[in-house]
Amino acid sequence: MAKEFYMSKTAPIVETTKGKLRGFHYDGVDHFYGIRYAKAKRFQMPEPVAPWEGVKDAGSYGMICPVLNEPMPTGEVMTPHRFWPSSEHCQYLNVWTTACDPAAKKPVLFWMHGGGYSAGSSIEQICYDGFNLAKLDDVVVVSVNHRLNAFGHMDLSSFGEKYWNSVNVGIADLVEALRWVRDNIAGFGGDPDNVTIFGQSGGGGKVTVLGQIPEADGLFHKAIVMSGVMTPGAFGGGADPRAFALEVLQTLHIPEDQVEKLEKVPVPQFIWAVNTVSKAFAKAGTPMSWEPQPNAYYLCDPLQGDFTPHALTVPTMVGSVIAEFARTPDLGVRDELTQEQRVQAIYDRYGAEGGEKIRAEFQRLYPDLNEVYAIDLDGMFLPATWEYTKKKAKEASAPVYNYLFAKVFDVDGGRAAWHCSDIPYFFHNAELIPLCHQPGYEQLDALMSGAFVNFARTGDPNGGALPQWDPCTPEKAVTMVFGDRCYTVDDMQDTMLPLLKEYTPPFHFDFTPADDEDEESGSAWVF
Repeated sequence: MAKEFYMSKTAPIVETTKGKLRGFHYDGVDHFYGIRYAKAKRFQMPEPVAPWEGVKDAGSYGMICPVLNEPMPTGEVMTPHRFWPSSEHCQYLNVWTTACDPAAKKPVLFWMHGGGYSAGSSIEQICYDGFNLAKLDDVVVVSVNHRLNAFGHMDLSSFGEKYWNSVNVGIADLVEALRWVRDNIAGFGGDPDNVTIFGQSGGGGKVTVLGQIPEADGLFHKAIVMSGVMTPGAFGGGADPRAFALEVLQTLHIPEDQVEKLEKVPVPQFIWAVNTVSKAFAKAGTPMSWEPQPNAYYLCDPLQGDFTPHALTVPTMVGSVIAEFARTPDLGVRDELTQEQRVQAIYDRYGAEGGEKIRAEFQRLYPDLNEVYAIDLDGMFLPATWEYTKKKAKEASAPVYNYLFAKVFDVDGGRAAWHCSDIPYFFHNAELIPLCHQPGYEQLDALMSGAFVNFARTGDPNGGALPQWDPCTPEKAVTMVFGDRCYTVDDMQDTMLPLLKEYTPPFHFDFTPADDEDEESGSAWVF
């Protein structure tokens, strides 16, 4: 049966506060791509767009933020990506909905992409598409582009009041996008009083940051953090922002008292200068880390200070995946290893004493998994995620739910869930990713997306065939384990995390630009 498409006289048209937008209808869903929600000059705070006459086309994705190092595709079977043209004027968002009717009042899911605060886009991964969530789960999906890396987080505050928040303008873009949602989403069938912000990796970090920005209070009502809580400083750093900026100016032959000229340097030259200085600072042991910094606008990381009063009133779901960035050794087909080989691999990783303790705890927590996957356990995201979960459960008036994605995939001889592998299921998009097409994937896809949608709708993820999932309390932290079998565990990480801390070295991810000139234009995908 043919799927309907129209983009002519019957195309969906929505009146926004600034003017009319024309999207297109396909297979029961109205699509609106490339909606400009703000404008901004380099290093400046975003501003609303000007009104327009007539009807603007919303049938093409908008520009994405330039990256400092073009990605080199790796692991595309596991995490398929796609490219798109870039511009520093990248304040665009996309909307999927089944009813452009203000009376519909559907829950709104506002997606923020990963890539740290340096890379990525609203369409970077194939599974970011909002079609299935809109059609199958009756929600309105919004995905957003915003400024990243030096365009969104270069700290020039020491050069004058004009640049007071240049270090956080990338996040300020997101606040402006949420204002656009508040003012306009009803016309797309969404409920402006029921907005859930969610994101993975850097996108999950953006969720936690928005909770610490008073200007964002009331612009969202629920929050989902996917592999987005990290120990402060995990991205490296140490560079003095003023010294860094002065070196960039010198590299471009711009006098310090003419810093405003930096606003007009063409994008390729600006990126070249930033990368040149970044390499020098990294070699000196003080790498630059592009990320939000506390000031009068963004108050603090909640693991280093206090949650804002508003953040404590927001129902929250937070979790990660079992292996994240694990450096999986080649052991052949893991299900074919003998008992002796499995135990030896664990001992090789943690030593005999630690290996035996971790092995026993792994078997208790993951009774359905081959014990050899204990060597892949994440130590990068999980400690901070667990700390965040327990701290917020102790202090918040709103419920806090914790999850762990622990599926094993039939790739590379067997691979435990890696960074990003949960996204297709939560987006109801496992069908788009060939690797997900393993026995029972439709059921897991429905359970995980259903939990997200139920949470977005009511603040409670329970429903359908999902086992009972209780919120965390100061006395007991409950974790929902998503995998071929879904189940809950109480205080899941209280024993395992101390063991991992004792018997494994800390994991540090290196974002330093490549020193090899042949590699200057490419770096491996990390999201």
